[in-house]
Amino acid sequence: MTALNDICELIVDCEHKTAPKSPAGFPSIRTPNVGRGRLILDNVNRVDEETYALWTRRAVPKESDLIIAREAPVGNVAIIRKGEKVCLGQRTVLVRPDPNTVNPEFLCYFMLGDYAQVQFGASATGATVLHLNMRDIRGLQIPTLPTRKVQNRIASILSAYDDLIENNTRRIEILEEMARRLYEEWFVHFRFPGHEEVSFKESELGKIPEGWECAKLKEYIELSYGKALKNSERKPGPYPVYGASGEVGTHIESLVKGPGIILGRKGNVGSVFWTESDFFPIDTVYYIKTDLPLEYVFFNLKRQRFLNNDAAVPGLNRNQAYSLPFLKPSQEALEKFTSHCKPIYEFIRKLHRKNSNLRTQRDLLLPKLVSGEIDVSDIPMPNDTEVEAA
Repeated sequence: MTALNDICELIVDCEHKTAPKSPAGFPSIRTPNVGRGRLILDNVNRVDEETYALWTRRAVPKESDLIIAREAPVGNVAIIRKGEKVCLGQRTVLVRPDPNTVNPEFLCYFMLGDYAQVQFGASATGATVLHLNMRDIRGLQIPTLPTRKVQNRIASILSAYDDLIENNTRRIEILEEMARRLYEEWFVHFRFPGHEEVSFKESELGKIPEGWECAKLKEYIELSYGKALKNSERKPGPYPVYGASGEVGTHIESLVKGPGIILGRKGNVGSVFWTESDFFPIDTVYYIKTDLPLEYVFFNLKRQRFLNNDAAVPGLNRNQAYSLPFLKPSQEALEKFTSHCKPIYEFIRKLHRKNSNLRTQRDLLLPKLVSGEIDVSDIPMPNDTEVEAA
């Protein structure tokens, strides 16, 4: 048995408490950007070159370093991959494994396994928000490591799952972009099938096709409040938990049947998310109820200008949101749009199911592989084409 500190070249935490934002520059990794094994760089805060140099004085994060979230969620770990030039944001810790002692990818997966996570959970302290201190991170107990050959094999198997998940996620993003462009072509530029023969009329939104309606959002959309669900009350399960920054964890129970749309209410005001599965929206968001096609509503809400009406804590006022203009196309246009989007979203659903199965298989294998419960030679590399939909 040895301590994490003994198999690492360095372990340092962030030097700062605030995170000034820059429109471009270097990603500043905060706890929401630390995924299970991989960094999440979508919508990441960025800092300029001067700030980057200041925040990396003690250590410049490099490929194969690990980043640990000290809270929310406690002990989440991701590895920095080739080409990812980042710096530490709030409540994060940089871990540089000694490559002569341990495979960094293997160590990342080990720290995501039950053995390490139980230690992190037992060490976490805090009256309101649980967090890890540096002493407990450095003192994380590591059992006798398997041979380097076994470490490499375990890392290869588990990272192959993550690679497949990431590839499917990119395909989902491409398909979503296709649907977004179709929406804009039809309902922003009004180049929908048959538009040449349609006359236009003036409205609050400018000229719109005859037969279409410029209404108020409240006439077609209901913003329903999410429900409080503290971190300490969440039990990892099959249902995503959504906050204003997006998916913030999972739970064994859902609150809303999917597919669904989530709208940021507190914090990240006006953020809009789509989920295919049943889900649990917490009290920092609204979830959408409507009789209109969700595909149309999703893109409409993405283009709305929601305002923050709370100077102290950013918040979306529901009455203000309800007063926003809402374009209601003709039923014919909505039905045609839904028909065009249907095969796109069916493929998206298929990819989401594949990713769900891949994550399940990976998470079942992870503790058994890193603990030596099963022989790595018995485990084939995952193949995306063999992943059956649930």
